Amino acid sequence: MLKNLLLVLFMFVLATPLLSARTFDFMKLSDEVSFYFNSNDNFNTKGRTLQIVAINQVKIGTWFQVEFTGDFNWETTIGVNYDYYIEVGVVKKVWRNLSFNYQRIHGSFVDEPINQFGIRLAL
Repeated sequence: MLKNLLLVLFMFVLATPLLSARTFDFMKLSDEVSFYFNSNDNFNTKGRTLQIVAINQVKIGTWFQVEFTGDFNWETTIGVNYDYYIEVGVVKKVWRNLSFNYQRIHGSFVDEPINQFGIRLAL
């Protein structure tokens, strides 16, 4: 029940301005692709990582941020050839430096996807 209520509240926050302002826009903030060779403190090889980070602002009646982070690892974890972590989020500013935040996490280390609802304080 609480999950459905939070989802409805989240959709209301994003959808309300669409009724009065029919504007669409996009602003690139940060899109990065990195490739790492990993090692421990003794400089023994610990595999490779491809990391993708994209943080952009989207306007669909109102401005909000869409964030994507993905880490894709090869031969980093003992006994595992490949593992990954993916996080997709939406951030909507609600007052000054305070924002509402929703994130969805997928990863090879979790049994099922995880939803995170919270607030973010920009410092």
